[in-house]
Amino acid sequence: MQAVVKTARIDIKIKGDISEKLLSILKEEYGEEIKLYEDDDEELINVFETEWYKNIKAKTTPGDNLKIYRENRGMTQEELGKLLGGIPRQHVSNMERGIRSISLKTAQKLAQIFDVSIEKFL
Repeated sequence: MQAVVKTARIDIKIKGDISEKLLSILKEEYGEEIKLYEDDDEELINVFETEWYKNIKAKTTPGDNLKIYRENRGMTQEELGKLLGGIPRQHVSNMERGIRSISLKTAQKLAQIFDVSIEKFL
């Protein structure tokens, strides 16, 4: 079940098994503003088998992966360049944008830095 309250200044969303006590408090406080949605669809799916994921994966380049891993670590292009042996920030930028390919040696270093498979960068 999902309970949703939306007013000009309030946005409440509660999902899961919502107790009757909490529902009665929400109904008392917000009246008609509360909307209840029943969702009996408990089926879980493997996201890796969905068409959405397959399409995204097919469009993701090694440069995209590089940028994603770098940003997830909160690292600047300059900081990554230093870890890669002092390469310029612009070089890292060019790899992320696909202007410059990622060499095998660099891919190996990136795999170590981010603790992922080298294939992410090839």
